[in-house]
Amino acid sequence: MKTSKLIAAALIAVGLLALGLCIRSGLKSFNDSQRTVEVRGLATREVPANHVTWPIVFKQVGNDLPTVYAAVSSTNEAIVAFLKANGIDDKEISVSAPSMTDLRTDRYNTQPIPYNYSVTSVVTVSSSQVDKVHGLINRQGELLQKGIAIISSDYSNQITYEYTDLNSIKPEMIAEATQNAREAAKKFADDSDSKIGKIKSARQGQFSIEDRDAYTPYIKQVRVVTSLTYFLED
Repeated sequence: MKTSKLIAAALIAVGLLALGLCIRSGLKSFNDSQRTVEVRGLATREVPANHVTWPIVFKQVGNDLPTVYAAVSSTNEAIVAFLKANGIDDKEISVSAPSMTDLRTDRYNTQPIPYNYSVTSVVTVSSSQVDKVHGLINRQGELLQKGIAIISSDYSNQITYEYTDLNSIKPEMIAEATQNAREAAKKFADDSDSKIGKIKSARQGQFSIEDRDAYTPYIKQVRVVTSLTYFLED
């Protein structure tokens, strides 16, 4: 009987010891799993715009509507001829329907009306030949020499430069942002006498494409930020 009791007591003691070790291991694992660091990684690229839209806006005024429309048509033809002579294809040029304002019907105008009609026309260049179009924009003074008064302050028809090939640089930028985030996490871990563990969670921010500055809208800055959470280990 005594031997049986001793064996039973020994088995219980061994079981309690094993249970204690398991609990300790579990608690350590639980504590380790809660030690995390959240970091962000940034990646930027400067890229040239690969598409440009150039609205060429002008107005024609007068008192005789057929005469005004004839002048608008002649001016449109002169602008198109200028563009084609400088390497812009027909498919890259579009001429919008003219917009006419009858100033006599403006009841809010109390000033004398020097002419009855004002017609606005827009010839739009939409092209991937960004350098060529940019060069022509800088030469639009040649149209002024032909008597074509281009309106440069029309806020509804601004020149726009775009970058449309984002997918070609996405993988590299995400990899760079992730690497930068990992380096930040490693620095934090080193400072706290820890090591980086596995990734707990990761979030990729949205890509943004903006002008590099107000003076070079044809150069774009692409930016992305990734957020990662790492486990920390002793």
